[in-house]
Amino acid sequence: MGAPGAPTNAVGQPGNLADRFVARLIDGLLVGVVGVVLSIMIGYISPSWIITGFITSVLLAVLYLGYFAYFESSRGQTIGKQLMKLRVFGPDRVSNPTLEQAIRRNIYMGFRIAGIIPILGGFLSGVAGLAAAILIAVNINNDPQRQHWFDKFAGGTQVIKVG
Repeated sequence: MGAPGAPTNAVGQPGNLADRFVARLIDGLLVGVVGVVLSIMIGYISPSWIITGFITSVLLAVLYLGYFAYFESSRGQTIGKQLMKLRVFGPDRVSNPTLEQAIRRNIYMGFRIAGIIPILGGFLSGVAGLAAAILIAVNINNDPQRQHWFDKFAGGTQVIKVG
């Protein structure tokens, strides 16, 4: 049997808050650069700021959620997680999460969609994202498996330090 808190079939310890934060920061910067470039391009071709805000909000929600869901379900790790030697396992603790599980554990990335609401949307999106980040941090620090609410919502996915 492994160390306390380690999944039965996966090698390693549950990923700690600091490593997961740095991985998320790296991923956020990578996806953010792409998002800024796309937002600028949309701003140039769009006839109004309302249409620009709507398209950009939808695009960013899909971009962020898609990035995390695709990489976690296909490889078990995003670029940031790979650099931090973290890997996401599905509830079976052996395989990658399914696409549905990866979407569920990252669904809060879709809060950017609130930006479609003119004037208040950016604020609402930011508040929802901040609330999710606080909830995640508190859950990771207080759970012996280092699972946050969204991991549990995804059926019990687990982030493991593999290196």
